[in-house]
Parts: sequence; structure tokens; C-alpha cells
Amino acid sequence: MAHAAYLLTDRARLTPEREALLEVETNHRFTYAQLNERANKIANALTAMGVQAGDRVSILAQNSIAYVDLFYGLGKIGAVFTPLNWRLAAPELVYIVNDCTPTVLFVGPEYVDIYQQMQAEIQVEHVIALPGASIAGAQSYTDLLAAAAGDEPERPSDLNEDTVYAILYTSGTTGRPKGAMIPHRQVLFNAISTVASWGLDANDVSPVFTPLFHAGGLFAFMTPLLYIGGRITLDRAFEPDQSLRLIRDEGCTVILGVPTLFQMWHNSPEYANADFSHVKFFISGGAPCP
Repeated sequence: MAHAAYLLTDRARLTPEREALLEVETNHRFTYAQLNERANKIANALTAMGVQAGDRVSILAQNSIAYVDLFYGLGKIGAVFTPLNWRLAAPELVYIVNDCTPTVLFVGPEYVDIYQQMQAEIQVEHVIALPGASIAGAQSYTDLLAAAAGDEPERPSDLNEDTVYAILYTSGTTGRPKGAMIPHRQVLFNAISTVASWGLDANDVSPVFTPLFHAGGLFAFMTPLLYIGGRITLDRAFEPDQSLRLIRDEGCTVILGVPTLFQMWHNSPEYANADFSHVKFFISGGAPCP
């Protein structure tokens, strides 16, 4: 069985009470059992709304626990996680939404205005308002989760390693953005190979402040660490001072960044108080590292 529909289920069974995630904005800590129950709830709620295997589900929001709910919940039912790049303008997002045709769109409070600019030009069956977002006619994410059952959803009988798990859109530098289809086997074996090749273990902690609409945010280090039983701190976006304090206070051990981010740290007033004593290594990409 090479699909990834049981990734979080199995980890929650092995270490249910182990802390898995700190959502920085709310200061809420989640165990693996709690994460898995949330993923089950969103999977069951979406199934009740008519979402089926192969349907795309999109989110337009900054990082939050909702991304984790959706990423793992959709994987359980064979639906396709299709996050939207919030750095794009409304016309660019309209193109992507009309290309991937999501059945459901989740919208965060920061992007209600962008959604309203898109609304007349897209066809989405269901719109869900994340906490803090006010959208006429949209269902509340909080209410959706509260009303849903936390039992494990039934997996589709034809789910396999080639089933598409996620669609991540390119930036469209040389043309229109293109949807890269990420199959279940890639999600599974990326987690396994990253753990093995980088020597990750259950004691590792990583700050995730890169966007979860991007492969970097999802696959380094969220999925590998949640696979092995480690811990992540999830921030809505990168903020130099706060992230330096977080790395120090949470004892982060493995960190993904880009050269611009490292330079912002160096220029931060908090840099003098930075503590990288727990850090085993940094991963850098996107540009030459000075």
C-alpha cells in the first residue's frame, strides 16, 4: 500500500498524546490525536457536502491549522488539496480557479476582498469562511468542524499510489501557471526519504513560516516531521523578530529558509538575542546564499 491516506492516522495511533503542532497566532498546541481528529472531521464534513474522490478543494488564506486539517483530511478521502497562491492578483487567481475547478473554496480573513473581486468570474459550489472572515452566504469553518464526526472516514476502494493528492500551481513566470499534480506515492516517499536522508527523528522541531501553498512549506519540514513524530511551529507568515524568538523558545532544530529571510534575521533587533544552539542545520534555496 503506497498511498498516503493513513499518514496521520498511523502516527496518531503510535503517539496520540505527543505534541505535534503549535499554532503561533493562537498559541494553541495540538497533539497527534487532536490533529487526526480535526482531519477526520473536515473529511467527514466535506463528504457530507458531496465532495468525492478526485474533487479539488482550494484554500486562499495565510498559514493556519486549517491547512493541516485540509491537507490530511482530503488525503483520507481521495480528494485533491489545491491551495491558492495568495501573492497573486485577483485576475491571476480567477484563471487558476477556473483551471482546477474546485468544488469547495476556503477563504481566510485577509483575502475576503480578493475573493469578492473574483466571485463573479468563478463557479464554486461551496465557500467556507475561515475564522475571522465574514462572507455573505458562506458557511463558518468553526461550525463545520463542530458539527462533524471525528471518526475515521472510509477510504475510497480505488485509492492507490497514483491517485493525485495535491495540485500545486507554478508561478507562471514564462506563461500561465500550470498545475503540478502530486500523487500519493510522492507525498509518502518524500516524507520517508527526507527523514532518512536528513537524519530527522521524533525529537526534531521545525518552524514553518514559509507559505503552505508552496511545496517548500508542505514538504520541508511539515510532512516529514509529522510522519516521524516530530513537532512543528506553524506561523501565519514570516516575521523576523517573532520567528527568532520562536526558534529560541521552542528549541527548533531544523529550519528551512531563503537568503532574503536570513538577511532579514541578521538585520533584526532580535538578532542579538538569537539562540541557534539547538539547530542541527538550515536548508536554503531560491537564490545563492551569501
